Amino acid sequence: MTTTLAAEITLVVDEPAELVFSVAAAAGPEIGEERLECRSNGVPVTIEESSGPVGARLHVVQAPLGALTFSYAASLSGVALVPAPNVGDQILYRRPSRFAESDRLGVIGQRQFGRLVGQDLVNGIAAWVNENLYYVPGISMPSDGAVDAYLNQQGICRDFAHLVVALCRACGLPARLVSMYAPGLFPMDFHAVAEVCLDGRWQLVDATRLAPRQTMVRIATGRDASDTAFLSQHSGQTTFGGVSVTAYTDGNLPLDNPNLPVWS
Repeated sequence: MTTTLAAEITLVVDEPAELVFSVAAAAGPEIGEERLECRSNGVPVTIEESSGPVGARLHVVQAPLGALTFSYAASLSGVALVPAPNVGDQILYRRPSRFAESDRLGVIGQRQFGRLVGQDLVNGIAAWVNENLYYVPGISMPSDGAVDAYLNQQGICRDFAHLVVALCRACGLPARLVSMYAPGLFPMDFHAVAEVCLDGRWQLVDATRLAPRQTMVRIATGRDASDTAFLSQHSGQTTFGGVSVTAYTDGNLPLDNPNLPVWS
């Protein structure tokens, strides 16, 4: 099965800026074709590639003044093997983080899910988030975290993922956030899901249930959305234009049973 991906981000650079794009497929799958390009006022701009956790590929651009377009396209096949969690992972991904405030949700997690263990615990958290949050495109703010999602009972994919991550951590499970390309997602966009460690393996958990996990393509992995944003600005000033994303496979999309684990 071949998966075809494309993304384009536009913005206006009002003051020269250092920008970091995280839109390329993470290292691992076999890449047949790939194109990565950045243009300022139609002129190519140098792109510097760096690496991040779990094969993430970060692209740094020193953006001059003017209209900037960053575009990516790739076709790939196969799957990436995700390293088993080490001791450091077990510690780091149990800790609260900026958008996954497991310390503030600890009592709720224990009261709601304290009797569950193992896969039943993972499934129970994912099902509860799915049943108690409404998916509303554009509803949440960039600064919203798991506590906001819990209180507002609505959000987008990153809100669902943050709440799953926070509740899993509150119940003692290492959990992190993964940005993805998700064939079958509607409306199409970059997608965010949780990745939870159970029995020494990582599994994907998507409480939105909007796309099959089996065909998702990893982009970036981290504690929460602060580590996985598709665009980070380290200096300068910009005005965001917009983003377009496509992701599809050349075969039929698989059926995804949310009660069965999909291992990373």
